[in-house]
Amino acid sequence: LALQTTPDAKASCQQPTFLYRSSQSQHRRATPTMPDRKIQLVRLAHVFYKHKNIEEARKFYGDFGFYELERKGNKTFYRGYGTEPFVLCAEEAEEDEFGGPAFVVESLEDLEYASKTLPSATEIHDLKDVPGGGKCVTFKDPVDGWPLHLVYNQTPIEKRDPGFPNLKFNFPEEKHRDVNKKQRFTKRPAPVHKLGHFGVCLTNFDKAYDFYTSNFNLYPSELVHAPDNKDKSVTVFFRLARGKEFVDHHCFFFLEGPKFHVHHSSFETHDFDTQVLGHDWLREQGHKLCWGVGRHIMGSQIFDYWFDPSGFIMEHYVDGDLLDDTEKTHHTPAAPDNLHIWGPEVPATFLA
Repeated sequence: LALQTTPDAKASCQQPTFLYRSSQSQHRRATPTMPDRKIQLVRLAHVFYKHKNIEEARKFYGDFGFYELERKGNKTFYRGYGTEPFVLCAEEAEEDEFGGPAFVVESLEDLEYASKTLPSATEIHDLKDVPGGGKCVTFKDPVDGWPLHLVYNQTPIEKRDPGFPNLKFNFPEEKHRDVNKKQRFTKRPAPVHKLGHFGVCLTNFDKAYDFYTSNFNLYPSELVHAPDNKDKSVTVFFRLARGKEFVDHHCFFFLEGPKFHVHHSSFETHDFDTQVLGHDWLREQGHKLCWGVGRHIMGSQIFDYWFDPSGFIMEHYVDGDLLDDTEKTHHTPAAPDNLHIWGPEVPATFLA
């Protein structure tokens, strides 16, 4: 499913106007030049955004539940309460811009191979003045030229206590909470745990699909196709192929549209109560809701999407699917009702 969008990649949510988009060729029949090996990705680590108004961005990030870690020059680094050295870097710049995601690779050999084979790849360089240190290679997407980063040997940090316990719930015929034990909460932001996934709208689905599946251990959990043609895929949700290791349903998705833009970045929080407390906090602080709260079908997670002050979409999610290599690709027709099982109607500019 793709939705008609305005030329402005960061336009606000409007009423839905459904438009099925697909590339003309059939990517599963393409025969790209195969690389010698696939670069092994371990997890999604962090993401970069640039902002004209960094003070407004910082206010939003605090209200969204990020922990400010440090400021270095024009960059502000944010962590979650997990062990990743940082999960988001906000940079003060002349234009609002997506600076790309970073994936952790399995070995130094992966990084060396990436520097020699990927489009516009840099040499391996040390990450100086960056939380966690490590080494990095940056390359450009071959379709639209946006940056992606591969990192290795970053030093993890100690976990933080998010301040939310793992709750016990009472069901009609199964009461798990102890007698006289109450559920009580404090109004506050929903603390971010980790960066779960990101997605982009790009201009050539087939070329991008071939590139990412040929060069990386990315496996399609879901392929969404045009309603009248199973051979015309319009959206893909990739997970990491890590064998029997449990991985998130998707860490990266993309769809085709007339102009490249980042769609959203998604951050896991503790549980549903935490998520809704965060929803109320963001609303009370005057931030702009995009879509939520609701439950997705593909991936199953409960979602809550907000616009930051620069117009970028940020998501809180909880309770997503975990998969391993026994789960095969699902083929789903594009339809207005395939995005969520409950929640508000999808806004027009949510998918482009």
